[in-house]
Amino acid sequence: MRMAEAPRSCDCFVSLPPGSHHNHVIFGKNSDRPRDEVQEVAHHPAASHPPGSLLECTYIQIPQVEQTHAVVLSKPAWMWGAEMGANDQGVCIGNEAVWTRETVAPGEALLGMDLVRLGLERGDSAWAALQVITGLLEQHGQGGQCRETPEPFSYHNTFLLVDRAEAWVLETAGRLWVAQKVSDPVKNISNQLTIGTEITAEHPELRSVAQANGWWDGEGEFNFSQVFSPENPPARMELAKQRYKGGTELLQQHDGSVTVEVMMSILRDKPSGICMDSGGFCTTGSMVSVLPTDTSLPCIHFFTATPDPSRSIFKPFIFSDCSTPVPRVVSPQFGPDDPVRKQPRFQSQVDRRHDLYKAHQVALSNMDSNPDEGLAIYSILRDLESQCLSEISAMLKGEIPGDELGDLFFDCVDTEIKFYQ
Repeated sequence: MRMAEAPRSCDCFVSLPPGSHHNHVIFGKNSDRPRDEVQEVAHHPAASHPPGSLLECTYIQIPQVEQTHAVVLSKPAWMWGAEMGANDQGVCIGNEAVWTRETVAPGEALLGMDLVRLGLERGDSAWAALQVITGLLEQHGQGGQCRETPEPFSYHNTFLLVDRAEAWVLETAGRLWVAQKVSDPVKNISNQLTIGTEITAEHPELRSVAQANGWWDGEGEFNFSQVFSPENPPARMELAKQRYKGGTELLQQHDGSVTVEVMMSILRDKPSGICMDSGGFCTTGSMVSVLPTDTSLPCIHFFTATPDPSRSIFKPFIFSDCSTPVPRVVSPQFGPDDPVRKQPRFQSQVDRRHDLYKAHQVALSNMDSNPDEGLAIYSILRDLESQCLSEISAMLKGEIPGDELGDLFFDCVDTEIKFYQ
């Protein structure tokens, strides 16, 4: 499928010690989605569920598990799943769209974004989350409309799964999959298949399916990306080659010195195209996570909850038993009247903007009409971001107790909205 407009690609990044300046694993992702799509940040506490209960995902129901982990998600407001997120076990996951030689199933199944959330809710490590995703993929398949319009748009998915100790790349083609444990200090993925011959785990029928379809002759080394990449890839995958190379170069420039500030600067990089602010698709949400290898220290997750990280600030979230809910970054709910729920789907549009999104829109409009005033406001907000980063750094050094920072996300969102007003 070639798309009428060729959007550029999403990007996921990870730095593992010794790629990081400190003894931290650092995860980052930009979510490049339709320009007007609202991305919310939602926190769901750990929960127990009755045996035999069902879970309503974006399009289908699946059996629920008896216990789910607490999660914080950056997600398109119209769907159940998430583009990226973290759980209280120190696991982070992000996904990317890909197209392969396996055709995208026409029916509704689990979205790749549903699989991101399911992996976080059910996996206590990156490897465990990978097993959750592949098990559900094999059982339920992947598919369904991937944007909030009636025009068809669906794809397969790749995933970057990270915890305090390691990282994995998972690439899929229909119900088939292949995984690679990350061995390099820094790694990024984009909208393309990257796993070649260095395969750590795979679907048991992967090679036999490839051979049966005439994509592989069964001799010599099996190279997944060569065998399963489409002969005529969509423009998005072709452009992703440049983005993948550019992202790799940016990471490698900082190999051995990657910090949370460096990861944020990469996500804000416009010359490389990683930060998108033009065209039908743009960067609608961004996330950076710091996962200390010292398990006595908390993980910190930063979210923009607004588009264009170059004109947004990252706000820190720390899992806490007493975290204050932040409804001002959660979109309105429309229940059974939601156009996503009504058949046929997506026949109308609703206003999904949350309070921070609305305030940010007004602020960006004012910045464009009055650049000097806009720059002054943005400078103050970036100072707020820097102050938060300083406090986080002090906490990771043991200078500030972590339990005093549980409401930082609430405080930062509240302060940001007040500045915009």
